[in-house]
Amino acid sequence: MIARRLPRGLAGLGLALLAGCALGPRYRRPGIAAMPARFVTPAPPAAPVWPAQGWWRGFGSPTLDRLIGQAEAHNFDIRVAIAQELQANAQTTIAGAPLLPSLSGGPGGTWSKGSSRTSAGGQASHPGGTYSRQFQLGFNASYELDLWGKNRAALQSAQASLLASRFNRQTVALTVVSSVATTWFTALALEDRLAIAERNLADARAILAAVEGQLAAGTTTALAIAQQRALVAAEAATIPNFRSQIRQEILALGILVGTPPEAISVPAGTLASLHFPVVAPGLPSALLRRRPDVAAAEATLIADNSNIRSARAALFPSITLTGAGGWESLALSSLFAPGSTFGTLAASLTQTLFDNGAKAAQVRSARGQYAQALALYEKSVVQAFTDVETALTAYRYATTQERLQRQAVAVAQTAANIAQAQLAAGTTDVTTVLSTEQTLLSDEDTLAQIRLARILALVSLYKALGGGWRIPSAAAAS
Repeated sequence: MIARRLPRGLAGLGLALLAGCALGPRYRRPGIAAMPARFVTPAPPAAPVWPAQGWWRGFGSPTLDRLIGQAEAHNFDIRVAIAQELQANAQTTIAGAPLLPSLSGGPGGTWSKGSSRTSAGGQASHPGGTYSRQFQLGFNASYELDLWGKNRAALQSAQASLLASRFNRQTVALTVVSSVATTWFTALALEDRLAIAERNLADARAILAAVEGQLAAGTTTALAIAQQRALVAAEAATIPNFRSQIRQEILALGILVGTPPEAISVPAGTLASLHFPVVAPGLPSALLRRRPDVAAAEATLIADNSNIRSARAALFPSITLTGAGGWESLALSSLFAPGSTFGTLAASLTQTLFDNGAKAAQVRSARGQYAQALALYEKSVVQAFTDVETALTAYRYATTQERLQRQAVAVAQTAANIAQAQLAAGTTDVTTVLSTEQTLLSDEDTLAQIRLARILALVSLYKALGGGWRIPSAAAAS
């Protein structure tokens, strides 16, 4: 009878194993319904030019290179991301531990003293009572059979979370590097605008001196003097604001590079000395392999998918094997003598009969978490395309605007030169020269702002394209 039932039992175990393999759902990358075939905004070069590692060096700013080096080594957010990755790495070890047996052991001993009288007749069994000693050295082992893949799914979830932490660290690093570049370029633009404002103030004071000379000669009025003095005061009032903004940008670099404000000291510079390296996106489908935030979102999605499988597997019975063995003796000297060994082996099957729906709710919770992760993944994909299109648009029109503004500055410079020559020849008055100088300096200030907008758009484009990051082949395969 037992021989006939054994094949049926094996068949039942095989069906159970197959059921465990089918607990799923296995992860499959979600399809992107809105995947564009190409980017709408045309890029400058015909062939794609993806960012390379160390892309910021293309701007030709040694100060920026030094600041980014400091940020990569000391930035607080990067340090937090590194610590989170270390924590996630430890969690994979914790999650993988149940896949192997647990073993514990150690020595032990007991001593007991009994009553000097028996409980029945009241006669002493020994004048001092009864004594007993026992010494033991044993080991205990326990192992849960992972028939349904619960522990394996938990390990896969931890491994995917580790990948998400690694990709998040790259995302944080890219954000920090871009922020350093943006802050430094903004400070340089303010330096340029400060220089223009100081030059404008000097010209206004020179004209004021000339007008005061005309008043002494009786060729102008007191009203002209008052108007020019008001102009000088207005120009002087802009100087402190520019210096304050420059200092604030420099202080903002402190938190980015992990340095106290008192230790921040950077040399003055100008945007005019920077280069504009060429960068252009390829196909939108290739972008997703170059964005660490998209890779992190997908790794989180994979982890949540594994959590569903682990929660579903928890609905099935758990089978645990336990064993114990070692040596025991009444005397320590004979602990390892022949015949002192002992051992036990046991198996148990546990099935939750009633938990008020807790485990079923865990499955629903895991599915809800997966739905959230799916929406965030799809959002990160769309956001990646949007970031590139936004940066391309900003860079394209800022480039056009800068070209036109350069022409405006050139025309204003020509007008100012003609007005100064006519003033020297006595064929025009100071007011005309003042007007042309104000137009020139205003156009130069606008040009400095447009140049900043263009270079910030370029930094945004580098960031939108992943900053030279690519998903490692091993991570892509896993």
